[in-house]
Amino acid sequence: MTQVSPPAEAATRITGRAVSGQRSLSSGVTEVVLDSGDTVVVKRGHARNAIPAEAAGLRWLGEPGAVRVPEVRGHDDEWLVTDLVGGGRPTHHAAERLGRGLAALHAAGAPAFGAAPPDGPVDAWIGLAPMKNTAGEDWSRWYAEYRVLPYVRRAVDEGTLNADEAAVIERACARLPEVAEPPARLHGDLWNGNVLWGPVEASLIDPAAHGGHRETDLAMLQLFGCPLLDRVLAAYQEVAPLADGWTDRIGAHQLFPLLVHTVLFGRSYAGQAVAAAKAVGR
Repeated sequence: MTQVSPPAEAATRITGRAVSGQRSLSSGVTEVVLDSGDTVVVKRGHARNAIPAEAAGLRWLGEPGAVRVPEVRGHDDEWLVTDLVGGGRPTHHAAERLGRGLAALHAAGAPAFGAAPPDGPVDAWIGLAPMKNTAGEDWSRWYAEYRVLPYVRRAVDEGTLNADEAAVIERACARLPEVAEPPARLHGDLWNGNVLWGPVEASLIDPAAHGGHRETDLAMLQLFGCPLLDRVLAAYQEVAPLADGWTDRIGAHQLFPLLVHTVLFGRSYAGQAVAAAKAVGR
């Protein structure tokens, strides 16, 4: 008797369709062909709440119809099944469409800074790092308390930040910019690896969705390089112009992802986090 793999079993149980083929895409992620001819992606959660948080995030981001995200076919506490969204080469058309789409997505809003997607857990994840979705009204206070300082404390405890470096970042939290904008609907982990390009439009995957400042998504998109970023930003600005001086605030918004990377990947990111902190409010 042929043994059924865990991803295939999960796909059948969640979709009600038999599996005719599969191939591994990465650790914990499998492309599965159903007997209907549809191809889906089956993802295994790495920890409690990881799959419910991602499923809720994808549905919330897809709700406005502003950007393309994989449709959720179904999930349980351990497994998520979504439609396959294809990758490809970025084009000017797709980049401009992404910029306009992000502007519309952010404008769809959130109930509060830190608000979780509807039916999403408070205790969520960004990649393999825990992320708490606790609502707040004041962006700078909320951002410091829930998006910066938790990772500073963990990095110090694990020896990837020293006390002097932590102090620089803590002082930066007192200089965070004031925000006069309503909470935006954020992807939350918008680095280039979570953008799958196509000739017509890009698709966004693996969100850490929550309510936040719209500049955070854009700052994260810039952090590790993004093809045709100038086209993305120009199209965004046409739809929803950013407040004056937004480029001076990029470092403040990059503190969050840089500290997450410091926690997950070690001291190679600590220097960047400290440099970003020193630039806050300057």
